[in-house]
Amino acid sequence: MFVDRARVWVKSGDGGNGIVAFHREKFIPRGGPSGGDGGHGGSVVFVVDENLRTLMDFRYRRHFRAEPGAQGQGENMRGRDGSDLEVRVPPGTVVVLESTGETLADLIHPGQRGVIAPGGRGGRGNARFATSTNRAPRRATPGERTEEFAVYLELKLLADAGLVGLPNAGKSTLLAQVSAARPKTGDYPFTTVTPNLGVATWEGGSFVLADIPGLIEGAHAGKGLGHDFLRHIERTRVIIYVVDAAGVDGTDPVEALITLRSELAAYAGTLMEKGQLVAANKVDLLLENQGLDGLRALCASLGLELFPVSAVTGAGATGLMRRVGELLQA
Repeated sequence: MFVDRARVWVKSGDGGNGIVAFHREKFIPRGGPSGGDGGHGGSVVFVVDENLRTLMDFRYRRHFRAEPGAQGQGENMRGRDGSDLEVRVPPGTVVVLESTGETLADLIHPGQRGVIAPGGRGGRGNARFATSTNRAPRRATPGERTEEFAVYLELKLLADAGLVGLPNAGKSTLLAQVSAARPKTGDYPFTTVTPNLGVATWEGGSFVLADIPGLIEGAHAGKGLGHDFLRHIERTRVIIYVVDAAGVDGTDPVEALITLRSELAAYAGTLMEKGQLVAANKVDLLLENQGLDGLRALCASLGLELFPVSAVTGAGATGLMRRVGELLQA
């Protein structure tokens, strides 16, 4: 089961108390103060584990408490620090404080750590309060007490590949064909207004595939909410250009591909360094893939692989997903 949101409670360890103690030794009647400090409490630390994919584990464990610090001892011995509690989370987890909505951590990279609840400070023993005028202080401070609080965990998947195309090119239908995602589809432009994610599978494993809302000419300048859409492509590693090979809406597939590449290059030149494929969609409306000669010639000149597919029937989709998986592995 895929779980992308959870509510948990965290509490760091309390600090250990400092103590009042005096040195006792034969022939030394006034040995002076020797109360040690308390140890610091452990912190609750969230750590990114790249082997995790969902927040499923947090459905069964919701309370996380770190170890408290130990009390100080005589002979100026400091109490032991409490151990930190490490909580494993999948990449892309955002930790939000429930009470204020403040983002405590945005955990993306494998091994990245975020201290969500710092441990309490240890108290001071009476040896800390000795002065030239007060040689036998009977004062010690307690360790810092920490509060338990609730946080929301939100998983924002980092897409491995993204479907990019003009409105009504069939991106959402293709995503639904190759994954369990069920985005809204329709025979009209801008059916998709927010990115959709799905997990596509192939013989070598699986990867996260994002359906980016349709781009239009001028998207790089913000036209048609272009910036809101284009920013979702920056985290993908492979870009799949989806073009309407049949030209159902009167759009020439060659011009469509040129427009898409121009908009991405104008928005961020680094996007052109990612792996790129072209999916010629709606070939079920063509007679034996006729009409793809111009698109084939353009892809050849750009060094792009072309995959004729039909998002409706699923023809060619398996080969496309296999190639995306191979690129991701490479």
